[in-house]
Amino acid sequence: MKLGFIGTGNMGGSILRGYVKANGPEGVFGADVNQATLDKVVADTGITATDNKGVVENCDTVLFAVKPIFFGKMFESIKDSIRKDQLFVSIVASTSIEELEEYLGKDARIVRVMPNTPAMVGEGMASLSPNANATEEDVEKAKLIFNSCGKCEVMEERLIPAVTALSGSSPAYVFMFIEALADAGVQAGMFREPAYKFAAQAVKGSAEMVLETGLHPGILKDMVCSPGGITIEAVRILEQQGMRSAVFNAALAVAGYDAQK
Repeated sequence: MKLGFIGTGNMGGSILRGYVKANGPEGVFGADVNQATLDKVVADTGITATDNKGVVENCDTVLFAVKPIFFGKMFESIKDSIRKDQLFVSIVASTSIEELEEYLGKDARIVRVMPNTPAMVGEGMASLSPNANATEEDVEKAKLIFNSCGKCEVMEERLIPAVTALSGSSPAYVFMFIEALADAGVQAGMFREPAYKFAAQAVKGSAEMVLETGLHPGILKDMVCSPGGITIEAVRILEQQGMRSAVFNAALAVAGYDAQK
């Protein structure tokens, strides 16, 4: 696979770095409107720098990682170089498969992806939504890219709002939780730096327990709560304060649901 990235900023660059770390820089091309950003990626990874047109002309798989407002201008620079044998992977926010097909053609092979920021540390979670023209081989190519910087699952495009609520936006909720835990540690006498480390590692380890054991989160919670102990008292207070309801309603708001209904 010859893979090209149009956009090598925070998210595009994170995916690119993950892919190169797993597969090497050979056959990987990158373009970015910010020359300094592209130069840094090239220095870090050894990929080939080019422009938008060069990416499309040299690659069989092209990943769009630009902001939605710039997509039209970017497309103008590549439209004469697009070929029917190419796969287009898009992480362009809020841009549907239908909209992508209007630019690329109704017969274009497209996989729309919703990634998240933990891809920056190789722990991302992405949904892959292929259009009707995408082949099984195309989906496998997309899996190869996104498994290089975390995990991915094939999901229907209609579920992208739910994916956004659960993984796209949720790092913000988790960061708030870590910050609140650390604040409590500071109040209890701990210095700030170790407080963040203890809180963050506890969250990371807890997430790994869910993924590795396959046990229901409620069962894992029960394993920490001794009868009459301090943890079950903390759980009581969290329930009293509406923690689960707040998370539930916040995620539904991101997904576009009215939680008050």
